[in-house]
Amino acid sequence: MTGTAQAIRGHRGLALFSGGFRPFFLFASLWGAVVAPIWVAALHLNGGLVAGLDGRAWHVHEMLFGFLCGVIAGFLLTAIPNWTGRLPVTGRGLAGLFGLWVAGRLASFAPPALAPLAAVVDASFLVVFALVVWREIIAGRNRRNLPVCLMVTLLAAANILYHVAPWLAGADQLAQRLALALAAGLLSLIGGRIVPSFTQNWLGARKIAPGPTPFGRYDAVVLALTVLALGAWIIAPFAAAAGWLLAGAGVAHTVRLLRWRGWKARGEPLVWILHVGYAWLALGLGLIGAGVLAPSQVPATLGVHALGAGAVGVMTLAVMTRATLGHTGRPREADRRTVWIYLAVLAAALTRLCAPLHDNSPVLLAVSAGLWTLAFGGFALVYGPLLIGQRAGRAG
Repeated sequence: MTGTAQAIRGHRGLALFSGGFRPFFLFASLWGAVVAPIWVAALHLNGGLVAGLDGRAWHVHEMLFGFLCGVIAGFLLTAIPNWTGRLPVTGRGLAGLFGLWVAGRLASFAPPALAPLAAVVDASFLVVFALVVWREIIAGRNRRNLPVCLMVTLLAAANILYHVAPWLAGADQLAQRLALALAAGLLSLIGGRIVPSFTQNWLGARKIAPGPTPFGRYDAVVLALTVLALGAWIIAPFAAAAGWLLAGAGVAHTVRLLRWRGWKARGEPLVWILHVGYAWLALGLGLIGAGVLAPSQVPATLGVHALGAGAVGVMTLAVMTRATLGHTGRPREADRRTVWIYLAVLAAALTRLCAPLHDNSPVLLAVSAGLWTLAFGGFALVYGPLLIGQRAGRAG
């Protein structure tokens, strides 16, 4: 048993703070479940305002820097100890970090007069979290994951940039592109590790061969192309070069996904959902590129929501369900309830993708928000007891 596992299993405080995935997965899923319907309700019942603020800006911020960053925190606080061999952040330290995240979500409802104070409160979480990530990676001499440190730091910077939008024209759009690009980058990097690895584990246990193609030169080229394409989109979102690079990245990720032979693991939902989530990443990049190259035919929001509702929505649930089962001592097998959660988020993403093609139909937006809430609320309902309870097999 490793020191990390011993620390988690030996934690004697509140179970909720025995591992980073517990509070962040549970409450990020709950937050994700309410953000979408709040925005849709405000759009049709309150003139698009949330607590006196522009509802769209609130929705975008809370999905990217609230919900998504909460899930990222839960994942990294659990993964980094495995990467470095260092003890995980638990107990009071974890509770304090989680408290900063909660404070940021409450600050999002602050009235405009308190916007500067709310911005400081909200920004503090990602700044402190970035410092924690840097400390752990450097102390663990884990150079391989220094890019993760950089991405979290840039997420913190993007959040700050979003808050200065009232005083800096275009800052909110730049921050949104930067955050989405970082999300796509993390999915490309981390997804490129876990999708083929978990697929190989499942196939290998059943002696099914050949498995996924190991990481090689092609994967390195795909990652480099993705960085180049996303960088071009951040800097020059309407440039044809950015459109072609993004379209090329979408095709390259599709080929990468096919090299992992996901169809061979179609018998296990915990595995095939990872492949479906990665497919949304490829589709999102391609659609953003198409929107740049043919804006009159492809709405700009199509690719954005393929990335946000599709890739982010599906992959977060795929990772949260698998990690929760494994780290709470349960078999890594998806039951019927988990499959329905997956189907709900897939339906939510598809419905959201259809909305821009039908003049952002209020009915489609409402249905998509409802399905999204069903998926993430369902996760909280089904997996919440595991996240707040003791690890299976542990007495007391």
